[in-house]
Amino acid sequence: MAENNWPHIAVLGAGAVGCYFGGMLARAGAPVMLIGREQHVEAMNRNGLFLDSINFQQQIPVSASTEVAAAREAEIVLLCVKTLDTEEAAKSLAPHLARGVIVASFQNGVDNVERIRVAAGIDAIPVVVYVAAEMTAPGVVKHTGRGDLIIGDLIERNQNNNHRRQELENLAALFTRAKVPCRISENIEAELWVKVIMNCAYNAISALSRARYGVIARHPLAQNVMKQVIKEAVAVARAAGVRLPDVDLVEAGGKLAETIPNAISSTAQDIVRGKRTEIDSLNGYVARRGAELGIATPVNQTLHALVKLLEEAA
Repeated sequence: MAENNWPHIAVLGAGAVGCYFGGMLARAGAPVMLIGREQHVEAMNRNGLFLDSINFQQQIPVSASTEVAAAREAEIVLLCVKTLDTEEAAKSLAPHLARGVIVASFQNGVDNVERIRVAAGIDAIPVVVYVAAEMTAPGVVKHTGRGDLIIGDLIERNQNNNHRRQELENLAALFTRAKVPCRISENIEAELWVKVIMNCAYNAISALSRARYGVIARHPLAQNVMKQVIKEAVAVARAAGVRLPDVDLVEAGGKLAETIPNAISSTAQDIVRGKRTEIDSLNGYVARRGAELGIATPVNQTLHALVKLLEEAA
């Protein structure tokens, strides 16, 4: 353990999500290594990470690197890369992990943990992330809403696994200590699907319209599109055997915007920057699974196609 009983933490993929949660941990006193793109790394090594939060504004001292090898001293690694880079990141990270390191997947989508395991043999912890954040300048992350986590174990283990349970409890305690709400779910698969369903409802519409979540949720025509997206995705999840919570997810989709009205989706941010999006792991994933399971997903298919067209045009 590091000084003051904080573990060494590395964040692989120091974009908006990685910098927000890494920044919160560093602000609380944890030694944090942020691994990301050169322009952000240079700015953070020079000036620290500036966290422009709804709760505070603070320049936070951090270490930063462009090299994956900088994770070699970490006891906990937060994997925050885009879903497009999951396998490559896992393979590059594996040689630098010490025995017993906890790796947590802070990624969109429902299948990253399995992809990480297949690609690199790493048994990662799935994390469901709810935060509205964006990088507004090199080394500057703007936080506009929420910032809470849900963790759990995707593997149905035949025997009581006290070690994994202890890892989950340690991770939850770590974030709670850093004033980041974090709870352990006994049905993390459902939590992952709920997050994907919410992403499917907002991300593509936000990217195509450039509108923020509050505006989308109030627009009658957009509301109808969102309802159809959610109904299709719920049907696919249930056909896949996922035990979704007994709540109205259409209603929950509308309420999400109330908690983060100023959010603009990561898909929209990627389009603006001319980067590839994660839409294949969102509406595209629902459409593919729907086709495999015999569930029609015309609205998700349409949104996927339109974002792919916009992405390629950009």
